[in-house]
Amino acid sequence: MSRVGKKPIPLPEGVEVKVEENNLVTVKGPRGSITKKIPACLEIRIEDGSIELLRPSDKKEHRALHGLGRSLLNNMVVGVTEGFARNLELVGVGYRASKQGETLVLNVGYSQPVHFSAQEGIEIEVPAPVRIVVRGIDKEAVGDTAARIRRIRPPEPYKGKGIKYEGEHIRRKVGKAGK
Repeated sequence: MSRVGKKPIPLPEGVEVKVEENNLVTVKGPRGSITKKIPACLEIRIEDGSIELLRPSDKKEHRALHGLGRSLLNNMVVGVTEGFARNLELVGVGYRASKQGETLVLNVGYSQPVHFSAQEGIEIEVPAPVRIVVRGIDKEAVGDTAARIRRIRPPEPYKGKGIKYEGEHIRRKVGKAGK
């Protein structure tokens, strides 16, 4: 049995889970509500303040979907209770970020500043001119938004300039050898 899939998901106080037909799961909590479709072959049981997923057989595809379904449900529960965040850093002389209303404005070495608008449900904060924090309740949307911001100016391998994740190690290349 899948080690990830067989672990029950504890339901914290104030979290409500509703399963509709075709495994359309809605999780409501203090931070909001998320609706996602879990693979239809899995059976979802809610009992004693926890959620358990059961698979129909030991086929390879069912084993794979078992762990995936459990991870998706767990991320939904964690998202509506605690939320998710990704931190980005700007490295480079003159590189900075600021907020104008709901728009993120990035000065990252292009001739014009880059304006970036996040999708609904995602909150972008700029605690310092060289730090960006992307927050939300949907882990997938938070990661996708952070990746789209990073894609504006990915870190280059020679000087390490660009937008990188906090704690990300950039593999550096040696420049051309001088005489």
